[in-house]
This record gives sequence, structure tokens and C-alpha cells, in this order.
Amino acid sequence: MESSLHALPVTRTAHYAMLGKPGPQVKKLWLVTHGYGQLAKTFVNRFTGIMDEETLIIAPEGLSRFYWGGFDGPVVASWMTREGRLDEIADFCNMLDQLYALYVPQCHPEVEIILLGFSQGTATQVRWIMRSFPKFDYLMLWAGQLPEDLSYEPHLEYFANKKLFFAYGDEDPFITPKRKVLMDQILRDSKLSFQPVPYAGVHKVDRKALKAWWTNIKQS
Repeated sequence: MESSLHALPVTRTAHYAMLGKPGPQVKKLWLVTHGYGQLAKTFVNRFTGIMDEETLIIAPEGLSRFYWGGFDGPVVASWMTREGRLDEIADFCNMLDQLYALYVPQCHPEVEIILLGFSQGTATQVRWIMRSFPKFDYLMLWAGQLPEDLSYEPHLEYFANKKLFFAYGDEDPFITPKRKVLMDQILRDSKLSFQPVPYAGVHKVDRKALKAWWTNIKQS
């Protein structure tokens, strides 16, 4: 007799890290998603250089944790794998929905919302956006790409007044020239207008590049 595989939705505890304090003084709300093999509590520290009293940064953590490099390595997290993929996507989208619903109402009525995904976290952000269509002002894909299996063209009006960016380092070993050509093609095929943000650096949210980009945004 062959075995059969089943799924059962359960309640579990999600974790997230935060810089700043929620409240009506918050005029810039960031929701940032880490890459593969990271934790929210360390990833959120990449953003200390852009903090001020009107900024709140929330970093949710992937729901799947594991030991990096063996049975006793550092504990890290991931957003999804190819096993049970659709269930994992639904779970992290539900988590992001709840964080958004909890904190946006606590901010200033005219709060600007910035969504940033790094590496694997870029797909996390985009899959959530295309599932829930939240209100936001800026989307930054940092060292990652748009999921190829989603259809963006029917939703161009939704994205029309939003500012979209794609950042990549010139020494990022994961973004080879061949890979960059593919990523650019996917962006073009989406019909979305992403602005490139190249920087000198490797595969990480570079603090200096982040601050320079955000300073330029605020001055424009």
C-alpha cells in the first residue's frame, strides 16, 4: 500500500525584529525580508544607518529554521523550499498580512511604506505583494529577482504610482554577467519600471549603498 501525503493548517508562532517604536510619529515604515540562511535579529541591524525618530523598521523572520553547516552550527532561517512550496508561501504571506495590519494603523496617517527584500527575501516580498496587493510607496529588490511564474502585466495600474528599484553589487558572486542579463530580461518582461541601483560591494545589504540610495530618495 502506498503512503499518502496530507496538509493540516496549524497555529504557530512567528518571530520578527524591530528598529524604532511604533506610534503616530512614524512617517516611514519599512518592512524588510532577509535572505536565505539569515535571522531577523541580525538582518535588521543592516538598517541602523537610516534610522531616525520618524522611522520604524520591521524585519519578519522566515518560518523555517535550521542549523547552518551541520547539527551544531548557527541557527538560521529560510522562507521556502520546493517541498510544500505553496503552503509555505501561504504561511509567510499570512504572517506579512498580520504584521502589516498590526503596525500600519499605528503610524502617521500619511506614512510612507517601503518594502525591501534581500536575495531570497525578494521573492518573499513580491509573492506577498501579488497575493495581497498592499498599499506601499517603494519596493527595493536587493540582490534578487522577480519570481518568473507570476503575471505582472494585468496589474500594471496597481504598480503605476509606486517607485520600484533593483540593487546589485559589482562583486556579488551570485549575480554573474550571465545572471544579470537574465534578471534584466525578467524585469523587462514584467513591464514594470524598475530603476537599477548598482553599487560597489558583495552579496549583502551594503550599509553605505543603502544610506546613499535612501538619502537620494528623500532629496528627490
